Amino acid sequence: MNMIQSREDYLFFLEADELALNIDQTRSGRLIAYFTHDIWHFQRLLRKLEYYKNCRDSFFYKPYILYLLYRVATSGRKLGFEIHPNVFGPGLGIAHIGTLIVNKRVRVGENCRIHSCTYLAAQATGKDDDCPVIGNNVFIGPCTVIVGKIHIADNIAIGANSFVSSSFDEDGITIAGAPAKKVSENGSYGLCSFQRATEMLRLKKSA
Repeated sequence: MNMIQSREDYLFFLEADELALNIDQTRSGRLIAYFTHDIWHFQRLLRKLEYYKNCRDSFFYKPYILYLLYRVATSGRKLGFEIHPNVFGPGLGIAHIGTLIVNKRVRVGENCRIHSCTYLAAQATGKDDDCPVIGNNVFIGPCTVIVGKIHIADNIAIGANSFVSSSFDEDGITIAGAPAKKVSENGSYGLCSFQRATEMLRLKKSA
């Protein structure tokens, strides 16, 4: 699982999230977003918490980590999000304000686009740690439920109002329905400009 393990990672995650959220990366654009874009503000707090929790977890930083936990929780409640640190890889794009509940043991790769009224967790009858593992470049439509000890491959698009409780290991397809099934050979490619945020950023840094 791709987690923040250094300051360099932290800055990479922040910039990838900005690209995924289509934040204007000019100085004035970031300033405007700081005061107007609540989702970006939440994601910045979440990444800061991940950085300090993973890289600065010492007695000296404990009070600040607790403060960040509080800030993430209060900001999340305002927006309807229950998201724990170290769940999502870089390039997270939360599409809208609204209910979004993600178990702390869920693991999601790079460039996830996720919509409101979505629930990612263990089965009601399963163990709490039997949670989904979701690959890179996955699009999760609104009102989607993904539960259980399952695996979702890279580049998959999940249609709105889907219930996903079994694994899909074929790369680059669309699944939908309740229960979800394969409905198309076309996956998440080209759905949104966010989709390759980390690839764009790595190309930019290597140029």
